[in-house]
Amino acid sequence: MSRTTRLSSSLLRAAAITGIAALTLTACGSGSGSGSSSAGSGDVKVGLITKTDTNPFFVKMKEGAEKAAKSEGVKLMTAAGKFDGDNAGQVTAIENMVAAGVKGILITPSDSKAIVPAIAKARAKGVLVIALDTPTEPQGAVDALFATDNLKAGQLIGEYAKAAMAGKSAKIATLDLAPGVSVGVQRHNGFLKGFGATDKDVVCAQDTGGDQAKGQTAMENCLQKEPGINVVYTINEPAALGAYTALKAKGREKDVLVVSVDGGCTGTQAVKDGKIAATSQQYPLKMAAEGVKAVVTYAKDGKKASGYTDTGVTLITDKAQAGVDSKDTAFGLENCWG
Repeated sequence: MSRTTRLSSSLLRAAAITGIAALTLTACGSGSGSGSSSAGSGDVKVGLITKTDTNPFFVKMKEGAEKAAKSEGVKLMTAAGKFDGDNAGQVTAIENMVAAGVKGILITPSDSKAIVPAIAKARAKGVLVIALDTPTEPQGAVDALFATDNLKAGQLIGEYAKAAMAGKSAKIATLDLAPGVSVGVQRHNGFLKGFGATDKDVVCAQDTGGDQAKGQTAMENCLQKEPGINVVYTINEPAALGAYTALKAKGREKDVLVVSVDGGCTGTQAVKDGKIAATSQQYPLKMAAEGVKAVVTYAKDGKKASGYTDTGVTLITDKAQAGVDSKDTAFGLENCWG
């Protein structure tokens, strides 16, 4: 999630955003569609709209779409909001793409509910709309959803944390996303389900927006409220690294179990370095690539993708626990993003 805000100055290589949304046209492959099927004609246009152009998750998603578009010989139009939550920017991007004649639009909704009317207008004009990563509300507002099972991602780290605690009494802190955001809610609920706990068992819950600095502040607040916290769930790895910084300042980094979700390269390295015990890795490049292929199929024979496609999640840790499936950080670093 997210998505969650995962800002990284080293990854500010996406196009600069102007106005309320950045909208750029990228010709991928030859204009004649050479080297692709007749369906992959250069006349076919595919749109990709992400929450931001600065988040490493969405940077990787864009790379996946660009690679798939080039392979299929289609043109890719990309756009992003000025910030995570910029629904107006995404609405404008949809309108611009429809006017430009796209056959399909792939979108990570900033506001799962507010974006629905704009999506409905696009679909009414024959445009295939696929949500990536974040479902709309209702989910059926789009033709299809290609995304991580965020409930499962949370459940995996919950099961891991429960096993790692080995029967010790847990004092749980949750560093969440923001109220009402589906990705954050699903991961939070999945963690509690996997751990066998409820919100009543959480001694401190703070929202972080998925931001590292806010994650640090949230952890500091939680430690003031309950110094005995020994399990920390975080919405993503930047929040986890913020929590680690706060814990280290208190000399608690060795005796508090921190688990997270995302599987970015920085976060996976943090697992290898022992700052995070485990993370659930997801695959944004695959989401985008499969989305582009679905639009090409629609352009070729009119067949629309439908329903939910799980793009996979893997628990990454170097301290495996019995009964919990996982891969080590060597695998994680080979498959990470960002």
